[in-house]
Amino acid sequence: MRRRWREESGEATTEMVLIVPVLLLLLLVVVQFGLWYHAQHVVQAAAQEGTRAARVEGATADDGSRRAELFLARSGGAVVDDPAVLADRTASEVTVQVSGQAVAVIPGLHLTVKAAATSPTEEFRPDLSAP
Repeated sequence: MRRRWREESGEATTEMVLIVPVLLLLLLVVVQFGLWYHAQHVVQAAAQEGTRAARVEGATADDGSRRAELFLARSGGAVVDDPAVLADRTASEVTVQVSGQAVAVIPGLHLTVKAAATSPTEEFRPDLSAP
């Protein structure tokens, strides 16, 4: 019995040396996915906020762009790297596109996040049916 125990000594250490790095990598992948998911939601919310600001009567595409950038600075500054905002306003609709990269926990992994929001513009239309 003693001889068998001596032959197996050190196996637990070897197993731990092989398993712990794999478990740590798995944990980092889970954290990275959570950060990407959160960054995706922040970018989508920024696009929607920019659209709300640019769709108001008398507003411009720059108003929407500034509002989305302000939202990102306040909400997603630590989650979204290199944010880019593109706003476009026509007579009938507003579109705001926001993109960036999720913060990387795993070195060398660059995950892109993108979102766009479109809404009709607001305009005053007088009631022509009233006497």
